[in-house]
Amino acid sequence: MQELPLTEDTIIFGLLSLCLGFVFYTSSLKKGFWKKFYTIIPTLLMCYMLPAILTSVGLISEEHSNLYFIASRYLLPAALVLMTLSIDLKAIINLGSKALIMFLTGTVGIIIGGPIAILIVSIFSPETVGGVGFDAVWRGLTTIAGSWIGGGANQAAMLEVFQFNPKKFGDMVLIDIVVANLWMAIILLGIGKSERIDKWLKADTSSIETLKAKVTAHTEKITRVTTLHDYIMMLCLAFFAVGMSHFLAEHFATFLENTFEVIRNKEKALSSLGSEFLWMVVFATTAGILLSFTKAKNYEGAGASKIGGLFIYILVATIGMKMDLGRFLENPGLIAVGIIWISIHAGLLILVAKLIKAPFFFLAVGSQANIGGAASAPIVAAEFHPSLTSVGILLAVLGYVVGTAGAYICGLLMEIAAHV
Repeated sequence: MQELPLTEDTIIFGLLSLCLGFVFYTSSLKKGFWKKFYTIIPTLLMCYMLPAILTSVGLISEEHSNLYFIASRYLLPAALVLMTLSIDLKAIINLGSKALIMFLTGTVGIIIGGPIAILIVSIFSPETVGGVGFDAVWRGLTTIAGSWIGGGANQAAMLEVFQFNPKKFGDMVLIDIVVANLWMAIILLGIGKSERIDKWLKADTSSIETLKAKVTAHTEKITRVTTLHDYIMMLCLAFFAVGMSHFLAEHFATFLENTFEVIRNKEKALSSLGSEFLWMVVFATTAGILLSFTKAKNYEGAGASKIGGLFIYILVATIGMKMDLGRFLENPGLIAVGIIWISIHAGLLILVAKLIKAPFFFLAVGSQANIGGAASAPIVAAEFHPSLTSVGILLAVLGYVVGTAGAYICGLLMEIAAHV
């Protein structure tokens, strides 16, 4: 008899596949309850939430699972290659500066949100944000700042820099996962209402629509009946690029760490450039861009971005599996700090988007490039249109670059706030 929760990856992957199949089947129904349901809830959000529910009710556990690792290291870079085959660099450049402005706004929101959250919570529950020495909560919160501006490498750098008690680091990881995943769910919900949101923001979406139309027209022009030869060649291109990306990332990251003290020293702002995951994403994206200048671009007509989309949805399901909704109750005080923090980040993004009339696409991707990094920014961008995936990637890479410096500034401000 198999004990619960299920921990075998073969069984868990079967259940995740069932979740994806259920969502896509019900979303294809043209009438009745499901038709109304999916006008409110996007399919991507459901693909994210169903695995989260399975984890929350104790049916599955990702604690000893390698599915997220496999999806993020193998399927994500393959998706990036396949989804950038049809990229139009000139059109991407024509999107203008609003994407960068929204990204930086998100970064500022995290930097100032942390200390403000500490100040607010200290009024009602000073012990929640208290602690002394290496147990001081503000030290732990700096690791969340590192994760939310950059990624795992930046988070590790902050743990090293501010010397937070490693035994209590798990509490911070909990806040990071729960609050970041909650915010991603809200972002995905917003994608389904992006037209209404853009109307409220009075946003100019012409450059985005032009890019989407151009790529769609090219795809329709080269669309053909896909053969086994096409599938083999697309998988060949994608996974050879994945293999080379891992190879180059490993050696390039090692070269940088061995050559530059500023990268080797975890206390330095640019230390996150030693992240193999970062360079894997960069090299995979570069491979896709280079292929877009060759005849390989025509594989978009054979469904390259659709296969990439399949890989992205599998990744989404494994990310959802990491979210245990029941853990909201484990440490409500610290979760409250995280929710206030992310609300300040969101509020600032909405304010600036309204002021500069930026489309919701830039708000969503700019936010996820900070909070979710290279694993989730392309997911959100691709949900708007596969041709926009590269925007998410470029901003996520920028997050890695500014992550440690931004988190360090946030840490200093949180130290001040904790002693007010």
